[in-house]
Amino acid sequence: MIMSKIKQRIVGKDRGAIFAPSDFFDIGSRASVDQALSRLANQGAIRRLTRGLYDYPKLSPRFGALAPSADDIARAVARKDNQVLQPSPAMAANQLGLSTQVPSNPIYMTDGPTRTKKIGRQVIQFRNASPKTLVGAGSMTGTVFQALRYFGKDCVGDQVIGKIARTLDAKDRAQLAKQSRHVPAWMHPVVQQIVAYA
Repeated sequence: MIMSKIKQRIVGKDRGAIFAPSDFFDIGSRASVDQALSRLANQGAIRRLTRGLYDYPKLSPRFGALAPSADDIARAVARKDNQVLQPSPAMAANQLGLSTQVPSNPIYMTDGPTRTKKIGRQVIQFRNASPKTLVGAGSMTGTVFQALRYFGKDCVGDQVIGKIARTLDAKDRAQLAKQSRHVPAWMHPVVQQIVAYA
């Protein structure tokens, strides 16, 4: 019964979804959920990525089950461990299209411990960071603050400001202005320019 309920919920998600046993504790006890997930993995219905982390893999007609993205894995790990997550400055700049550099190993800032997770071929680093670095974590504004850190105090030009401003909607801009009081002072005028950009 528990196994079929868990399977039903997994199949109801899009392929590529990643989950942990804690996502199913409303269905059954820890032991029964672990047992059901283990059976589903043995049947090939889901894939075990690492201890306590599974996915419902995307399938390619040519390559079979595809590896999940580092971003999806990092978010699932953070959710499982009840931690906040923020991309590193270099990753944030890349995600916003401000830099073409892609870090070879993705790095995420978190309020959890500094550690490295190896899942399949992916090596993901989690670095403990101060609350100031985690302002806006998990949202577009957090990514913007991190991208500004990547450029640094003296290298945020009009081009960067314009590109960021065009990426944000009115809600994001309002949020950016509100959260900017928690970030370093040098970012305040930059945020004002982004918010006021026409």
